[in-house]
Amino acid sequence: MILKSAVALASPGGGRARLSVLIYHRVLPAPDWRGPTLPDMVRFDQQLCWLKAYFRVLPLAEATRRLHDGSLPARAAAITFDDGYADNYTCALPVLRKHGLHATFFIATGYLDGGVMWNDALSHCIHTTQRTSLDASAHGLGRIELGTGLDRIATLQKLNTAIKHLPFAERAAAVEAICNASGVAPPTDRMMTTDQLRALHAAGMGIGGHTVWHPILAQCTDQIAWQEMSEGARWLQDALRERVQLFAYPNGKPGTDYLPQHVGMARELGFQAAFTTSFGAGGGADDLFQLPRFLPWDRSQMAFGLRMLRNLRTVSAERVIASASAR
Repeated sequence: MILKSAVALASPGGGRARLSVLIYHRVLPAPDWRGPTLPDMVRFDQQLCWLKAYFRVLPLAEATRRLHDGSLPARAAAITFDDGYADNYTCALPVLRKHGLHATFFIATGYLDGGVMWNDALSHCIHTTQRTSLDASAHGLGRIELGTGLDRIATLQKLNTAIKHLPFAERAAAVEAICNASGVAPPTDRMMTTDQLRALHAAGMGIGGHTVWHPILAQCTDQIAWQEMSEGARWLQDALRERVQLFAYPNGKPGTDYLPQHVGMARELGFQAAFTTSFGAGGGADDLFQLPRFLPWDRSQMAFGLRMLRNLRTVSAERVIASASAR
């Protein structure tokens, strides 16, 4: 296959190897027009077939060790999920097991057992409210006019942009105000339970740190950032009785969502590697604490493979920030 050969040339083994890491958040039981970019089980199954056609999929911890020591095989790839959604266990795990593939799940521990992330609370309230407008002027968001389903998707995109990078407390207050104005209670079944997390781990999947409450670290004091990173890892280690080796920065954009001191914290906390959400594939000369991740969204095998190939050729030096060696 020509494309598979091209991938092998762009991602050879040994010292010149490149590691492609895919990032997911959710796998739905069926397609949902409210989340058109989210794969359902059928589409996820299809993507894993395509991935196996072009790449050799490895557990992420093994892949990062081998990237570091120069023994990574050609066409290496790994699969990751962020946050800790319940459908990671109920929907993604069965498909991964069907294909005999491993994934690593980065968990924001504070939301397990009935919690809900701010963006999911916002989405649920906007899509399910029977009201035609909401007053959020107390938080500088004015009156929110709601129309059709597609109009509400556009409204959510605007709200997410306006709210995402607010300081943690302000963001929580803004979301709470909008949800209260909607008259709809946020969902309590969106995230995994501790028992599901343990079952995911018992099934052989990797578990990594992703803070406690998923704050934008760049908006936190150093003390809060350290607490979020260390306490999230400690909780996972206590729950799973196993050291957590890997970490993913919440939101993950270098210089915007995390800063040099957070790279230093990840090193000091003893993680083996840490991951961003920048495009590209990791190389042996890259900082193991700022490795990129990527997800092609194409719906045909050829387009999927070509986008993965282009991603392999992204220059890593453009993606990272200068790291700090200590907190």
